[in-house]
Amino acid sequence: MPEMKRTHYCGELRLADAGKSARLTGWVARRRDHGGVIFVDLRDRTGITQVVFDPIIDPEAHRAAHAIRNEFVLSVSGKVRERGEGLTNPNLLTGEIELATDELEILNVARTPPFAVEDDIDTAEDVRMQYRYVDLRRPKMQKMLQIRHKATLAARRYMDEQGFLEIETPILMNSTPEGARDFLVPSRLNPGKFYALPQSPQQFKQLSMMSGIDRYFQIARCFRDEDTRANRLLELTQLDIEMSFATREDVMEVTEGLFKRIFEEAVGISIPTPLRRMPYSEAMERYGTDKPDTRFGLELFDLSDLVADCDFKVFTGALANDGLVKGLAIPGGASLSRREIDDLTDFVAIYRAKGLAWIKVTEEGAFESSIVKFFSEDTLKAVSERMDAQPGDLMVFVADKPQIVADALANLRLHLGEKLELIDYDRFDFLWIIDFPLFFWDEEENRYEPSQHLFTMMPEEDIPLLDIDPGKARGLQYDLIINGEECAGGSIRIHQWELQQKIFEIMKIKTQEVTERFGYFVEALQYGTPPHGGIASGLDRMMMLMTGEKNIREVTAFPKTQNGLCLLTVAPSEVDDEQLEELSIRVDAVE
Repeated sequence: MPEMKRTHYCGELRLADAGKSARLTGWVARRRDHGGVIFVDLRDRTGITQVVFDPIIDPEAHRAAHAIRNEFVLSVSGKVRERGEGLTNPNLLTGEIELATDELEILNVARTPPFAVEDDIDTAEDVRMQYRYVDLRRPKMQKMLQIRHKATLAARRYMDEQGFLEIETPILMNSTPEGARDFLVPSRLNPGKFYALPQSPQQFKQLSMMSGIDRYFQIARCFRDEDTRANRLLELTQLDIEMSFATREDVMEVTEGLFKRIFEEAVGISIPTPLRRMPYSEAMERYGTDKPDTRFGLELFDLSDLVADCDFKVFTGALANDGLVKGLAIPGGASLSRREIDDLTDFVAIYRAKGLAWIKVTEEGAFESSIVKFFSEDTLKAVSERMDAQPGDLMVFVADKPQIVADALANLRLHLGEKLELIDYDRFDFLWIIDFPLFFWDEEENRYEPSQHLFTMMPEEDIPLLDIDPGKARGLQYDLIINGEECAGGSIRIHQWELQQKIFEIMKIKTQEVTERFGYFVEALQYGTPPHGGIASGLDRMMMLMTGEKNIREVTAFPKTQNGLCLLTVAPSEVDDEQLEELSIRVDAVE
């Protein structure tokens, strides 16, 4: 067996090590034959060291080096030496030295990889997923995994310092109503019955508080059977926290400290705390969304009161049907062509807006549009003043139901932020959204639905509203937004059975359904539950933001594709009839 005990990693040696003996192990990143002397860039997870095979130093190692190809696995030993003037590589931390080899062991050969093991590659994602073990060798991917490790290590240290216990909760559990479909697992010992993989440890972490754990945390794997997107995965990792005898302020303070520690230790980014807070109503008014990207302006303005008496039927018709008229001013937008404005109209149509009205503010301060004839000069001036529209700007408007207006303009704002290069991508904006409505009204179901989940507590002064007007009650809910992405969300929980029962009644959930869906949980509420609250943060999404990636699969070791496939292991796959018979399952699906 060859000697493999390395003395250093490939990214560790420096000029101060010159003259020392060293043994390195790793993969061949590149081999160069300079007519007598062979150079090999040897790579491991820490970096690259240039290795020299010189026939004068070791003829045998030099002869063996002729067989080396990319991705061969080597063990080499020799003397560390300075490269010499004009031969250094400033792009490498080890660029001032090289290893003059006196011994070579080829530990394994390698087929030619399906793509170069380099950062700047233009390879289809499906190919990278199929050969993920090769893809993960690239320096960028190695760095991602190291940052992720530092993030989880920082989280564990911080939570321990704050007195939290890391508690593991079940992976096989009952199916519960969450925001997405459950992944179901058939039970062989209980034919016809199924476990569900947890969408979150929500109920178990609350049960931990009922059990006197007091402070719980977990780096938990969660599973959601939903369509994947650039910022969403089927299986994800969640930083999960729950605290007893805690207020909203307590949970938010611990969370701010956690994010501050993770960002500083994982990527060296300092976060000033306390973080800014914004009520839900303000976020919707100014940005049309409860997860606004506040790195740029381009805010929305409600103009309903100013245009209520105008002659433009598109606006007055929307207002007569309980709608809104809102708009935003595009800086320099007066120079946009009619075709470009039509493209913006097509864009808001994606979000069900029936149209996009517009008015240009000329350099002279006049107003130009086919619709200006429907407004008085005073109204146009009032509108432009409220929107802070400057000469050369373009004012655009959407008139429709409040939710359509919000969706259309919120997404248009983001679209324009990117298109007009208004976003500072080197900036991190942290923002708490608070004071959410406890309920939203579901017109199709003709009932109230929780804005977060069934167990969210409300401020004490809002409790009487449950009997008078539940739609006006606020939830003690809080979401942490980073650059327009929700990175954590939580709430103070209901801890009294009578209040929880009232929530079920408001939502028209019958007693039998409560027993079937939450029986064990509501029973536990009656055995002395302390006031408690918590929060959960998506580690994968946090990693995506910390590293500036736009695709969440880039920060995950072995992700599924957008179709939920693992191209590496070919999952999901069919199973044989014997396995299905053991599980009392018959498959009728036709491909």
